[in-house]
Amino acid sequence: MALFGKKNDKEEKKVEKTAEKVSNTQTSKEKMKKTSTSAVKPSNRDLSWVLKGPRITEKGAIVAEINNGYAFDIDIKATKTDVKKAVEAIYKVSPKKVAIVKVPSKKVQVRGQRGKLGIKSGGKKAYIYLNKGDKIEFV
Repeated sequence: MALFGKKNDKEEKKVEKTAEKVSNTQTSKEKMKKTSTSAVKPSNRDLSWVLKGPRITEKGAIVAEINNGYAFDIDIKATKTDVKKAVEAIYKVSPKKVAIVKVPSKKVQVRGQRGKLGIKSGGKKAYIYLNKGDKIEFV
């Protein structure tokens, strides 16, 4: 206890320890920032996680005929730029436009069990529009 400007030895040691901890955490945070930005380059990233697979539906077939567009199921965390880079890397074509749509989760009835509801998981899908003459083959 400090009375009239005097401190105990225990309090002085506590203050010194907390000051050391604060300075150590600041230096470790600075080190982490330096290593994280220099270690990962966006051009060298593996983008195979972005595209889950083609989404083959009637609407997708119509869009493919009219607008030269294709639909894909994509990862929830994927962005338009990730999808564009993944299509360029995997299919060797450059997309003209990328549109991303969230698919909401839905309640569905379970077959064979009256009154029981299940949940159909949602996700994300991407519509990729290509220039004339470009094609993507799903084999």
